[in-house]
Amino acid sequence: MLRFLGWLFTVGFLVFLAGAMAAGYVIWHASKDLPDYKQLANYEPPVMTRIHAADGSLLAEYAQERRLFVPVNQMPRRLIEAFISAEDKTFFTHSGLDWQGIAAAAYRYAQVKFTGKGQIVGASTITQQVAKNFLLTNERSLDRKLKEALLVQRIEHTFSKDRILELYLNEIFLGLNSYGVAAASLNYFGKSLDELSLEELAYLAALPKGPNNYHPFRQKKRATERRNWVLLQMFENGYITEEEMKQAQEKPLEVNPRPFGAQLFAAESFAEEVRRELIDIYGKDKLEKGGLSVRTTLDPKLQLYARQALARGLLGLDRKRGYRGPVAKRELGAEADWGDLLKDRKVPADVAPWRLAIVLDVNDAEARIGLQPRTMPDGKLSPERETGRMTLEHVKWARAYVDGSKLGPEVTQVSAVLNPGDIVYAAPSKDAGDFHLMQMPDVDGALVAMDPHTGRVLAMVGGFSYGRSQFNRAVQAQRQPGSSFKPIVYAAALDNGYSPASVVLDAPVEFKMADGSMWRPKNYQNKFYGPSTLRRGIEQSRNVMTVRLADELGMTKIIDLATRLGVYDRLPRQLAMALGAGETTLLRMVTAYAIIDNGGKAVQATLIDRIQDRYGRTIFRHDKRDCAGCSPEAWNPSLPEPELLDVREQVMSPYTAYQITSMMEGVVERGTGKRMRLVGKPVAGKTGTSNDERDAWFIGYTPDLVVGTYIGYDNPQPMGRGRTGGELASPIVADFMRMALRDKPATPFRVPRAIELIPIDATSGTRAIFGQEGVILEAFKPGDEPPDSTKIIGEKTVTAEAQNPDGGVVLVPPSQDGQPVEPAAPAAPADPGLTGQGGGLY
Repeated sequence: MLRFLGWLFTVGFLVFLAGAMAAGYVIWHASKDLPDYKQLANYEPPVMTRIHAADGSLLAEYAQERRLFVPVNQMPRRLIEAFISAEDKTFFTHSGLDWQGIAAAAYRYAQVKFTGKGQIVGASTITQQVAKNFLLTNERSLDRKLKEALLVQRIEHTFSKDRILELYLNEIFLGLNSYGVAAASLNYFGKSLDELSLEELAYLAALPKGPNNYHPFRQKKRATERRNWVLLQMFENGYITEEEMKQAQEKPLEVNPRPFGAQLFAAESFAEEVRRELIDIYGKDKLEKGGLSVRTTLDPKLQLYARQALARGLLGLDRKRGYRGPVAKRELGAEADWGDLLKDRKVPADVAPWRLAIVLDVNDAEARIGLQPRTMPDGKLSPERETGRMTLEHVKWARAYVDGSKLGPEVTQVSAVLNPGDIVYAAPSKDAGDFHLMQMPDVDGALVAMDPHTGRVLAMVGGFSYGRSQFNRAVQAQRQPGSSFKPIVYAAALDNGYSPASVVLDAPVEFKMADGSMWRPKNYQNKFYGPSTLRRGIEQSRNVMTVRLADELGMTKIIDLATRLGVYDRLPRQLAMALGAGETTLLRMVTAYAIIDNGGKAVQATLIDRIQDRYGRTIFRHDKRDCAGCSPEAWNPSLPEPELLDVREQVMSPYTAYQITSMMEGVVERGTGKRMRLVGKPVAGKTGTSNDERDAWFIGYTPDLVVGTYIGYDNPQPMGRGRTGGELASPIVADFMRMALRDKPATPFRVPRAIELIPIDATSGTRAIFGQEGVILEAFKPGDEPPDSTKIIGEKTVTAEAQNPDGGVVLVPPSQDGQPVEPAAPAAPADPGLTGQGGGLY
């Protein structure tokens, strides 16, 4: 017996030893290629980049995985309790593996295998999920489970429970492309973690088992049941009271998904340009995973004003060009649901409160319209059907489009404009139930506002609707600036011995071209005005004077200044370039005017103030000035304020900058920019129009603000006779400035020391007595003074055409030669129905 027992013991021992050796071999084999769990200590999850406006409001977000990393000590305690209750209630007591849960799962597994009923349920702890999500794959195998168990033990011995929880809650996928609880909180509820209610916390904790299984819209009932189960677990674990549980369970599940991309109304083109710059600097991977915090230069209030001013201007122009017809036509069946005819059509979000509508019936007095059903949070159309009406007053503007200049007969009947089945845009009137007929303008444009002292772009609108076209006309459209380039020609002259009182002959001139043809530049009015001062030439935007001046001065000097101002990188040495025939962008032109405005100091246009990495360290700053005294070791009230040295390059003489500014004030007071007088504050600026009225410009500025607008077709073509910068662009800038400067004092332009203001005759440029008729104060550089007699520049190039008695010359019909000059246009009353409220368009 003893021998048998000894044999049995030996066999058992050998079996145990073999099993131990086998288990040891399996563990050793599994451990050979075990991932390095220590990398979790330095783990940096992909975090989305957030872009903010200058006031800190969120502008846009960019990411492959929408994630915000939040330290566990910054998370609400109840959020942690909700996840613990839902996922691993013994998390703070187990050593990585929940043996009780594993036994229960094994029993459940055997039960399903033997009975064929039920569902196999896993028993992963939070630590196991960290090991799987960070270090392993989702492969279902014994080897993977063994590696997971080994990693769990090592993770538990190396990291604190809080660190494990921090990794888990920032990594876990929770649906709606949300990774981590902070991103999910924003994307589901539009709130930060500390703003979530108990029932909202519980819903987030319900999602890890399968976000699609508990989708807030497609699976709302299951989602609510799962949320309520989490609340029950929190109660049973002692985290909440029974009363709190019941109150939370009774509340409906309300989720309002937050849109991705640009978050501020009308700032999409600005945000997209910032995105492009970040990719150029850091690359797409860093943008979408690096967790950058970008503070931009955008002023949200000015951005809204810019959007409203540009939209009103484009809509006003469009109404003068006539009605081009409905968006589409549909057959209206007697029993058909007209809402279905509109459901597949998209309306750009940035034209709100415009809506698509279908004309249901119409008579001479009014039309009854059916409005496109609204979209619900789950993406479906509302079953409600709204109707409204358009009266004759609301469609009276819609005269038939002929060619952009001519219009059809006056509208006296609504039925002459609309027909049943027409799909049109409708904007609500001030009277409930009434709607204006609207249409998308076919001519587009852009507006840029800039701080002239720093180059910070305060507002940028790249077009009428970003939803319709993502083409940013402020930075991507290469267009001829026309006469808005002339101040650079005149500034080059002032930098080279000329003065505002210098006289240039405005008379016919011709130049022989390289191909043997003759170029005869012309003025817009097809007249010539004889000898005129430089001031008068720029105020009235005289083409021939500008060409004569450029010929006398030499194009090299003009091209050099234009290059230093950043308008062009390279410009042909052709006299036509002096009239703005070279192509550039609105942003470049606004930057050049900013340099003139600030006294000739170079500035670089920027949309970004500062960039910080995920740890808050500044890695980019637009302001390159050093501030040695800005970070003292200790604060001392007796220390003087630190001084920042102005290191900007002097591109233009400050005297020249003021002289050209003074001359462009005359453009507003007496010249082609008269509409700018509506601003009611000191403004300088210049209009611009290219051949055949293809492009219309105005760039204006006050001492601390520069604003530029460009109007034209994306595919350049004539907009119609008289569609000039003075008529189209300057009212938009004036509209913006009135809003932007509403509460600002009327600050005069800063006059450099030693500038002399001397009375001269405005016509001859000679010294005169102040107070006499036709006498103005002109700005002269130190040492300069007006001449006693008139010296005419360019007299030698006058051709033999005879002068008319009125001093002008009748020319042949206008051709492609020369750039037109804008006639001064009187201020026009605002069109009805085009005012903007709350960022919308009426």
